[in-house]
Amino acid sequence: MTKKIEIATLANGCFWCTEAIFQRLKGVKKVTAGYTGGTTKNPSYHQVTTGKTGHAEAIQIKFDSNIISYQEILEVFFSTHNPTTLNRQGYDVGSQYRSAIFYHSEAQKQIAEDFIKVLTDAHVFDKPIVTEVQPFDVFYTAEEYHQNYYNNNKTQGYCVAVINPKLEKFLKKFKSKLKKEK
Repeated sequence: MTKKIEIATLANGCFWCTEAIFQRLKGVKKVTAGYTGGTTKNPSYHQVTTGKTGHAEAIQIKFDSNIISYQEILEVFFSTHNPTTLNRQGYDVGSQYRSAIFYHSEAQKQIAEDFIKVLTDAHVFDKPIVTEVQPFDVFYTAEEYHQNYYNNNKTQGYCVAVINPKLEKFLKKFKSKLKKEK
């Protein structure tokens, strides 16, 4: 079977948390932290955190769709953040922390819209889903110190207090989809 590498670009709060989650999924080849959905060319972290560039903290996921489907990626996406809070995830507030799917094809757009409809119709969340579904334009890779952040900083306060609980919940729920530990 030949590899079928696809790209998903998602924003669901702080990219340190989301990178740590998606890195652990079977079929995910690479996760890159960065910025997308804004107007400033090649923004810095400092610029994005002001909320004035229009960018969201996002991750770009390269995955083998023979191993994990785009819909499975979205299942993890919607299970690991709150898609009902506008411009907010936990203590992180601002448009840079919005919930958004940046689709790379009409097929991805349709899968995302259909998945949101299924979640809405099933009343999975108590409030309406506010996740944006937008065409992908450009992705700017975040500064090097943001890459592989959790794995490089597991004892840092934010990692212990915020990422660890999210990661533990994810690991229990998606046990069958995890890469084998090395």
